[in-house]
Amino acid sequence: MRIARQVVGQVSRLAFVLVLLGSGAAFGAASAPAGATGGGSGGTSVLVSGSVHELMSRIYVMLAQYGMNIIGALVIFLVGRWMAKIVSSLLGKALTRAKVDPTLVPFIDNLAYTAMLIFVIIAALAEVGVQTASVVAVLGAAGLAVGLALQGSLANFASGVLLLVFKPFRVGDFVEISGVKGTVQAIHVFNTVLNDPDNIRIIVPNGQVTSGNILNYTINGTRRIDLTVSVSYDDDLKKAKRVIESVLAAEPRILPNPAIVVAVKEMADSSMDFAVRPWVKADDYWPVYFDLTEKLKTALEESGLTIPFTTQEIVVKTDAAATSLLKSA
Repeated sequence: MRIARQVVGQVSRLAFVLVLLGSGAAFGAASAPAGATGGGSGGTSVLVSGSVHELMSRIYVMLAQYGMNIIGALVIFLVGRWMAKIVSSLLGKALTRAKVDPTLVPFIDNLAYTAMLIFVIIAALAEVGVQTASVVAVLGAAGLAVGLALQGSLANFASGVLLLVFKPFRVGDFVEISGVKGTVQAIHVFNTVLNDPDNIRIIVPNGQVTSGNILNYTINGTRRIDLTVSVSYDDDLKKAKRVIESVLAAEPRILPNPAIVVAVKEMADSSMDFAVRPWVKADDYWPVYFDLTEKLKTALEESGLTIPFTTQEIVVKTDAAATSLLKSA
């Protein structure tokens, strides 16, 4: 009903203009012979009246010839614009129900509306008689030129759309992308903003984000701490293992599942190395890592175990002649 009222209103306005122009043309035709005999300012009035009469006659003829086409183009434009608004609105609601990122929904909505509106305008121009093939060719050439000029930006844009749709990471996740680590602060259409552990702002183009590996340390909710604890070859390995397990059992932030791993990892050059691998919540990773490093060293020392460190022993060998020479000196 609303679109019908709009069409009727536009048609009524156009009919009023046609009637007005027709009345003006008839009035000019009737008054032109009478004013043709005057002189002075009357001659000027005759010339002006004749020019107006000729102009309005041409407009009247054009309207009479193309009036129905104009009305059809107007109807196509109004109905098409109305349909474009409805379709874009339905698309936006569908994307919202699909839980697409709120940043992307209005952009796709506006993009779809603009594309449909361009199609409607071309159809309306075709109804009037404009050769739309040339218009489409010009638009295509312009689009190609813009695409080549903005190739890098368009690649970042396409990558940004993929990130917002598939969501490999979210705001607040700690990630490693494009060789840098940081907490995600914002995901834009063209770039992703990170804050690294030193609170340095890092802006990464989305094209680089999707072209490499994405390491998300937060999304699974848990992380494994990997520690290496070394004891001397002379120490009791079973005792060392019991001490390590007691320290881990006293830490409440360590998760019971998956199970903690404490195992002999390697017989190194000067030590026996234990692999210590507890699981914690992602937010507790660094606090627990630092606390365990301190507590394990303290517990091993208090238990009489030795934490070896690398040493170098230098042996100097000399022959008998050099030894006698040194003694004589």
